[in-house]
Amino acid sequence: MALSGKLTKKLFENLGAGRHGDGLYLVVDPSGARRWIVRVVVKGQKNKNGAPLRTDFGLGGADIVTLNQARERALEYRLMAKQGLNPRFNARQEVPTFEEVAQQVHIDRMPTWKNAKHGAQWINTLRDYAFPKIGRMPVDSIDQPEVMMCLSPIWTEKHETARRLSQRIKIVLDVAKSKGFRSGENPVTAIKDAQVLP
Repeated sequence: MALSGKLTKKLFENLGAGRHGDGLYLVVDPSGARRWIVRVVVKGQKNKNGAPLRTDFGLGGADIVTLNQARERALEYRLMAKQGLNPRFNARQEVPTFEEVAQQVHIDRMPTWKNAKHGAQWINTLRDYAFPKIGRMPVDSIDQPEVMMCLSPIWTEKHETARRLSQRIKIVLDVAKSKGFRSGENPVTAIKDAQVLP
């Protein structure tokens, strides 16, 4: 539905399933998952019927991308389209860091922890052994060597901690893939399958 006036933070938090927007759209799935979409008309490009090429672009999940960030990206995409550039090939994708995704996963899973201590342990393992090495890296640039950098130093002396760390890194990378920030096999799975760690 088109909204009268602008999408506001308060308004978008209370919208039900459907597509809501004012040029920038918030798509709410029946599952409750929310993502931003912008619809643009690319200048000079036509669809197969000869009409102007109208295209939708995903701007990220509403749990990670704020309303203001979505507006900025939507504006960037519209400006490209006005110049005849298709945003699909020209957009600068803003990929979150490993730490940003991990913190979001931790928040999302809070209701599922057995207790507060368990929840704290989950993020503390990542804070102590992963964030110093890969925390600031874009989540799409983490592969086997980066995961090994975290696991190798503690694999034999703190095996249980290392095993938990590998599970947690895997979850963060799986969530990042589910949100469209990564593709391909999870490097943690590849390391396990190759049995490269003793």
